[in-house]
Amino acid sequence: MNNALLTSLAAVGLLAQQAAAPPVIDITPFKPYGYGLGEGNYVIAPMYSNAPELTAQDGVPKGKVYDFVTKSTDSPLFPGIAKNKPGEVIPYERRVWVYVPSQYVPGKPAPLLVTHDAMGRGELPTILDNMIAAKRLPAMVVVFISSGGGDAQGSERGLEYDTVSGKYAEYIETVILPRVSKDYGVTFSKDPDARATMGCSSGAAAAFSMAWYHPDLYHRVISYSGTYVNQQSPENPATLRGAWEYHATLVPNEKRKPLRVWMHVSENDLRSKDSEETWHNWVMANDRLAKAFKAKKYPYQFVFSKESGHCDGRVTRQTMAQALEFAWKGYKDRGR
Repeated sequence: MNNALLTSLAAVGLLAQQAAAPPVIDITPFKPYGYGLGEGNYVIAPMYSNAPELTAQDGVPKGKVYDFVTKSTDSPLFPGIAKNKPGEVIPYERRVWVYVPSQYVPGKPAPLLVTHDAMGRGELPTILDNMIAAKRLPAMVVVFISSGGGDAQGSERGLEYDTVSGKYAEYIETVILPRVSKDYGVTFSKDPDARATMGCSSGAAAAFSMAWYHPDLYHRVISYSGTYVNQQSPENPATLRGAWEYHATLVPNEKRKPLRVWMHVSENDLRSKDSEETWHNWVMANDRLAKAFKAKKYPYQFVFSKESGHCDGRVTRQTMAQALEFAWKGYKDRGR
């Protein structure tokens, strides 16, 4: 084979790769991200730095953090699975941490934030101490809940987080929250407007699923590097492409729900060069979900972070306080 033919074949291969590559998100209309902004699309870029709310301040009351372990045998909803032992019940334990602000009044229904993979356990207590004291956020209780273990299809974590249903919300409602109430004397608000969920990656998909399938329980969502892709296992004929269906069919086709969403994706998030046919491009999925929210007139913020990766800690430490402030905007204590 001569050099000219090799060159020609290489050029054809390059063109084929370029044709298969997904379109780059057009962030030209995106505005610079900062404090006190309204709905819409925003962009941030290095150098990233920790938000001032992450620094403990003198004279600010400090909340308390408790922890406990729950077992899979506590509920029949998720008895336990593992990739290396398909078809078997594999018992597990999960650890849960609880933040109770110093301003909590026993017996009064408290606003609630549930975070998956115990996201924010290191940062949120300080952030909330500062923001609650400054009256920028309500005096919420936070439940940081770890997964049942493993990752992706065939794992307990994958089953809990990537299943497009309300089952995980029901598990938290019937197993985790009653335990917190009993052990730490916390009364949770039943008002869905006083309840929020948060996560990163599949934890973000779980957070959104909780609110999507149970708007009777949760109205507010914070999503970092959300796994709105085809990770669901086992398959469900109603949502054949798993969480990809959120932006492809569910949000566009269903009546708008009373949800308020803050969401993020990184420039170099997972499989950012994949073609659409894979249903596994995190950047494409989050961009399309933001567009679906805009089309249906959901209150949302979408933040695109340049030169960053999946669940990038630099991004979360810079934006988490702002995300919380947006997610809780408009909250009114209705005493229930």
